[in-house]
Amino acid sequence: MLAADPDQMIREIASGVFVTLPMSSVVAAIARPGAPLQLFAYCAAELGERPGIADALANNTHCPADLLRPAARYLTTSAVQTLVEDLDRLSTSPGLAALLMMTPSLTAEQRQMMEEIQQDHFLSDELFAQIGDEVEPDQAKRQTLLQKLARMHVAERVQLALKGNREDRMVLIRDPCKVVQRAVLQSARITDTEVEGFAAMASLTDEILRLIAGNRKFRKDYTVTRNLINNPKTPLDVSLHLLPTINPVDLKSLSTNKNVADTLRNSALRLVRIRAKPRNDS
Repeated sequence: MLAADPDQMIREIASGVFVTLPMSSVVAAIARPGAPLQLFAYCAAELGERPGIADALANNTHCPADLLRPAARYLTTSAVQTLVEDLDRLSTSPGLAALLMMTPSLTAEQRQMMEEIQQDHFLSDELFAQIGDEVEPDQAKRQTLLQKLARMHVAERVQLALKGNREDRMVLIRDPCKVVQRAVLQSARITDTEVEGFAAMASLTDEILRLIAGNRKFRKDYTVTRNLINNPKTPLDVSLHLLPTINPVDLKSLSTNKNVADTLRNSALRLVRIRAKPRNDS
């Protein structure tokens, strides 16, 4: 705070003292939930290139996205991923996404998401034509919903996916932008019933189905697991990983399911036979 004092002498003394502190102590201070905004702003602007500083700012959810901008290019891949997994924070600052595009550590997937957040990409008429009664049975309300979404940029749709209602999420899980789809799954308002429905939707991307499968909270719902494994769009490696968790009745049904991959169906059949073998008493 003193480093931003109106008095030049105080500013210089405070800044001089600050840079003599061990960086480990500065990182620890940044990590505190109650760290002041002035600390975030100073460290991002003056110390961002120092090892660990930029990542500490990104990893503290109390640090506003806008204050991260001066340190954006120094973030590691894992720190960028922290931001990707907190789209509420990232989508409030499209300018940060633009700066992250210049970060050398960005993965191809992360780069795609940063590009999408900055887009003025609107939803297509083709997508609206697919929206049916399962989203909103009332035609007038459905039309109002679609008119609202039609005017939204990607960052705005991310915010709606995170904070909107069920009808919003039912449309936005089909959004062509992956970052919007991810935001739906990050919503604190999403219900178990919604996730169960998403897990059964063959129209979703394999990436979203993989994210559902990789979420421990979602997997605690057995119906989600069963729907994923019976969904022909679920990646085969995901389905095979989930196979041992299926109960005998659903496993037997899966072994005769012609809609899933032959490899999965045959694996289910082998597991049925293995489980049916009598165990030898020791």
